[in-house]
Formats: sequence, C-alpha cells, structure tokens
Amino acid sequence: MLEHPAPSPWSVQTQLVHDGLDRSDFGETTEALYLTSGYVYDSAEQAADRFSGEDEGYIYSRYGNPTVSLFERRLAAIEGTERCAALSSGMAAMYAALASQLRAGDHIVASRALFGSCLQVITNLLPRYGITYTLIDGAELSAWSAAIQPQTRVFFCETPSNPMLELVDIGAVGEIARSAGICFVVDNAFASPAVQRAAPLGADVVTYSATKHIDGQGRCLGGAICCSEAFYQQHLQFYIRHTGPSLSPFNAWTLAKSLETLDIRVTQMARSAANVAAFLTEHPAVEHVSYPGLASHSQHAIARRQMINGGTLVSFQVRGGQNAAFRALNALGLIRISNNLGDSKSMVTHPATTTHRVLSDEQRWSVGITNSLVRLSVGLELDEDLMTDLDQALNCAQGEG
Repeated sequence: MLEHPAPSPWSVQTQLVHDGLDRSDFGETTEALYLTSGYVYDSAEQAADRFSGEDEGYIYSRYGNPTVSLFERRLAAIEGTERCAALSSGMAAMYAALASQLRAGDHIVASRALFGSCLQVITNLLPRYGITYTLIDGAELSAWSAAIQPQTRVFFCETPSNPMLELVDIGAVGEIARSAGICFVVDNAFASPAVQRAAPLGADVVTYSATKHIDGQGRCLGGAICCSEAFYQQHLQFYIRHTGPSLSPFNAWTLAKSLETLDIRVTQMARSAANVAAFLTEHPAVEHVSYPGLASHSQHAIARRQMINGGTLVSFQVRGGQNAAFRALNALGLIRISNNLGDSKSMVTHPATTTHRVLSDEQRWSVGITNSLVRLSVGLELDEDLMTDLDQALNCAQGEG
C-alpha cells in the first residue's frame, strides 16, 4: 500500500492523470473518496502489527488515509521525490518542513523576499523556541555562503517570491547547501510543478500551498511537502503524527483530481500572463512591471534556465501611488480583488495593505513592495479581455475614464 513505485516511463503530463491511482475491488473509473476517520482490523494481532509498524495498513486518518495517499503519490511522482506529505494548508506545510527538523540552538538562513506569514514564522515564531535566523538577499549567491554559521541547519527561500517575483538560483544555492551539510527548503507555490520542479534542480525539500495552482479553482485549502524517504522518516512522520496538521480526505480527492488538469491550466494561464505583462510594460499608467518571462526582468536568464515559462503572476507599479492603485483596482470589471492566486479566475491584490500588511514599512520597502504595487494572478479568461479590463481601469486611475 505504501510502497513507492518505480520511476514512470511516461511524461509528466500523463503522470498528472494516472499516477497514484489504486482502484478498489469495485474497479471504479475515477479515484475513490474514502471519508473515514478510522479503520477496523481482522484480528487483535493485526491491530498490534499495525501499531508496531510490521503491518503497513492504515490506523487513523490523522496518520494516513487512502485518498490522501493517492494525492501524495501523484504529487511526489510529478515533483520527482520519493515521498510527499499532504497537510491542511500551505502554511502548515511550510512550518512543518522547518519546525520538524530544527531544534533550540539551530540557525536558519532565509531570503528576505518572503510571504508575510512565512516571514513571521522565521522572525517571530521559531525564535520563541531558541532558533535564530539571518535574512539575506536571496538573489546574491555570495550572501548564502557568507551567512552560514556553525549551527546553520536550513536554507529557505521562495522562488519566485511573493509578490515581487524575485528568483533564487536553485541549482547554485543547492550546491552551497550540500557542500555545507545544510538542508535546502524551497517554497515552490508561486511556480507550481507545472512551471518549475525544484527537487530535480537542487532542493532537498519542496513545499506547496496546494490551495493555489494545484487546486486552482478556489475550492479548498491544502498543503504539501515533497522530500526524500529519509527526511520523512527522520523528521516529518513524528511531527505530523503528534501535531495533527492532516489534510481532509475530501480536500485530498479534490486536489488529486485537480492535478489532472494542472499542466493544461497553468500553461494557458502563463501564456496569457506573458501577453498581459508585455501589454502593461507599454501602458502609460504603469511605472514598472515584474514578470520573469520578460527580457527586462533582472533575473530573466535564471528564469529561462530553471522555469518552463514565466508563470502566472505579474506584479506592477501603478503611477500615482496607493490612491491611484486603489482607483485602478476599484475600476476593474472582470478581474476581481482577492488575495488568492493561481486560480482559473484572474485576481488582483494590493500587497502592502493585504498579504504583506503585517510587515513594517522598512521590511516592505527593502524588498520593493511599495504602496503603488499591484499583484495580478492571471486566470483562464481570454487575454484580450483581461487587457481591455486593465486598460480601462488604469485609465480611470489616471483620470482618463
């Protein structure tokens, strides 16, 4: 049941549809949904063997569930790791990936370009347990080496980052980490495995907010950690069993089904995002556009090396500051204001007052999050419709509409 299959001979696109499926005796076409919290045993001896680990069957859905296992096997196969642990949310996954392996006295080096909650975990929560940190400019390779201390155990970054779409060279940083015996954890939520597979590039552990592109339709929360079998056994299994951040079977079933269309959805969304980004660079109401797929992006060469395309997110500065940015957002007719992303519906947010509100002005400005910044998640609408909506909204913001 929990055995790891041999590497698939099929493409990632095909694996998205078929991997992880374990049909019951009923021979159902689609994946079964097991909404159960517990399990019964054929005998007291079997129950004892389950708890001792001699029998690998299920014990309790907080520990494991057939539907959750389906999602885990499928995502692990796509990411290219031996194991995947599915959790209740992206933040649960990010925290577990760090907290499960760090101890009092340990040190973590992290890129300062992080989602607000991730930054709070590193700078506020983990220090409560005696874990110290150093924040660096993740784009500077020398900064990673320079920040290493004798007690450094983990490197952590988002790439692309939220919301500025700053990149970290996964392969190069991975080499630095391996040479120093440090675990390299990469949050790959902004890219998704359809755009970037961080594990083959050099990450030891990859975290996802499955709520984003993996579900991609605004239906449920979920998170995942892709890692080696050794990391799971040494760190994650104990942590997950005794802290309970388990994913519900229904959400796991929804996410597993969503993986079937992940590549198709994200490829189309990224194609539209590239067109929208190019359009915004020419708009007089826009001061600057950040999109890894644009040649003007300062790290475009890294994007071409480690990303399949530029992704689905575009960040841009609206001329006229926060008031103009708010006027533009309020004038949108098709694109909706929401802090979610990776959805089939296009969404826009103002990071300084939403996703990164808890940060100080100095923290936001240090990573380029100004009051005029807008983050756009491009969905599946016709790109021409999106550009029409953005054009009229931006013109309204400048007093032309």
